[in-house]
Amino acid sequence: MVTMASTLILAILCFILAQELEINDGNQYIMVAAQHIDCRGKCNYRCSKASREKICLRACNTCCQRCSCVPPGTVGNKNMCPCYATLNTHYGKLKCP
Repeated sequence: MVTMASTLILAILCFILAQELEINDGNQYIMVAAQHIDCRGKCNYRCSKASREKICLRACNTCCQRCSCVPPGTVGNKNMCPCYATLNTHYGKLKCP
């Protein structure tokens, strides 16, 4: 009886863990906490050499929050973060620095 109760509790805990990890198709694990990055730190570095640093920081932080990604370096490398590279302003220009 104790073993059956333990097995049931373990099964419930595994189900809760699966919900927290968002296990999809039985083999794809995506941790919700891992999707958040330090946007402030990454954008501070990305915009450190920009001529209009405050505008760069505002755009970069918005892009980072939407994409959970900032390309490495202070310029270029947008192919490393496809979402970041495709966001546009209302006027059709690229949004992310």
